[in-house]
Amino acid sequence: MKFLSLEPFVPSGSNFEGSRGFFLELGFHINWEVDGYIGFQRDECRFILQKFENVDFAQNFMLSVKVTDVDQFRKDVLDKQLPQKYGIRIGEITKEPYGREVNIIDIAGVCWHFVEQ
Repeated sequence: MKFLSLEPFVPSGSNFEGSRGFFLELGFHINWEVDGYIGFQRDECRFILQKFENVDFAQNFMLSVKVTDVDQFRKDVLDKQLPQKYGIRIGEITKEPYGREVNIIDIAGVCWHFVEQ
């Protein structure tokens, strides 16, 4: 027996439709959608967006996503003007002991660490 995947439930914050749009523009596609839940996927990365608003929870929730090119990822986000469109925040690329990363704070306040592998 082996574990096959991990799909966290990510809170949308107060703007479920805005979060939906943001993740679509980030390059995820929808596998399924049902009353207040959306199953997103990009390549092998999956998560479930949940219509849930709890600021304290969201601001203390973090995810690490492995990417092949953090420079290209950051450029794509900026070229699409996602910070202006959705009010998200994106940091500069930093070098950490585990790799180069760029952080995004999404609409709900969740911190996404995109780490180059």
